[in-house]
Amino acid sequence: MYDVIVIGARCAGSPTAMLFARQGYRVLLLEKAKFPQDTLSSHYLHMQGVALLNRWGLLDKIRDSGAQPITRQSYQGPDVRIEGFSLPIDGLTTTYAPRRYVLDPILADGAVAAGVEFRQGCAVRDLVWEDDRVVGVRYTTPGGIEGTDRARLVVGADGMRSLVARKVGAENVIEHPRMTTTYYSYWSGVPANFELYERPGRWIGVLPTNDDLTLLMAYFPQGDYNEVRKNVEPAYLDAFRTTAPELWERMQSGKREEQLYGTGHQENYFRKAYGPGWALVGDAVNHKDSITARGITEAFVQAQSLTDHIGDRLHDDDALKAALRRYENDLSGEALSHYQGALNVAELKPEGRTDMLRKLVGHQDHIDRYFSTLSGACSIDDFYNDELLTLLDQG
Repeated sequence: MYDVIVIGARCAGSPTAMLFARQGYRVLLLEKAKFPQDTLSSHYLHMQGVALLNRWGLLDKIRDSGAQPITRQSYQGPDVRIEGFSLPIDGLTTTYAPRRYVLDPILADGAVAAGVEFRQGCAVRDLVWEDDRVVGVRYTTPGGIEGTDRARLVVGADGMRSLVARKVGAENVIEHPRMTTTYYSYWSGVPANFELYERPGRWIGVLPTNDDLTLLMAYFPQGDYNEVRKNVEPAYLDAFRTTAPELWERMQSGKREEQLYGTGHQENYFRKAYGPGWALVGDAVNHKDSITARGITEAFVQAQSLTDHIGDRLHDDDALKAALRRYENDLSGEALSHYQGALNVAELKPEGRTDMLRKLVGHQDHIDRYFSTLSGACSIDDFYNDELLTLLDQG
């Protein structure tokens, strides 16, 4: 009998398991993959996520992994270019974009170090119910043996297609259509900072990652998905040539080192976050277009929020229900704001955004605060302070 079983050991699951274990609970962490294993990702750790890794004692492992430090960010849209960086959090001034086959094992190792029992290669098949409450899971081991374990709380950290969400009937409480399709790969010989380029109908993201490679991502409207996937490489290269000509010139001296990865299935939703004996974190509870690269950071934030709210109240029925309700309410605050922001960017219509950014040129403090709204260092309400509103009115 465990206190908590967490299904999924990537960016949401491993931190959740680790934090519960650090509170003294007996935790089982189940993962169907065998690490290290890559996965589709936009990679970036926003300042808020970096601060949590530092708080958890895991940031040095990211630094030591060879992930290139990121200290500058630029955005270039129609007739405007700004450059700056997020305000610090907890004194930290550097972010990273580690490969997932690097990041995920670091998170899982952190869970194991906290006392979590971690089983890889285990495919969860079903949940165990008792009196209309989830009380455990059924899974298959790598050797094909059927296993069953029970727990006070089962946490689904098993992604956009969450089995836990499906089995408990967690409905979508907010939902929007798919917005973009994206394809990306890794290049050598293309040095970069964190760079963003936009024109109507296209978005380019550039991030330095591990092994001196640079992640180059291209975004297209969802309506172009079928056409793009039939001619992926020409569409991908043309997006860079027509959206970011200066970057395109740099790419001529570089080399694509891996295949093109991509997806047109980026769902946008919030699901019901909890019920009797279960809770959801990460992409299982909230998924949005990856264009703002908030997924990893928000998985960290949700892991911290869930475990903080529950604290030592896991075995008190009323207190646990109240804690889970507070966790769900948290999602309607900052997470909802970032969700709406991602959908706005994913429209691939830069006009309103670039009109505002042109007015920020020459005002570095406002530019840095603008970048901080996405990093989690500055809220949207704090960004639109009286000084900024006066500047925008004057423009």
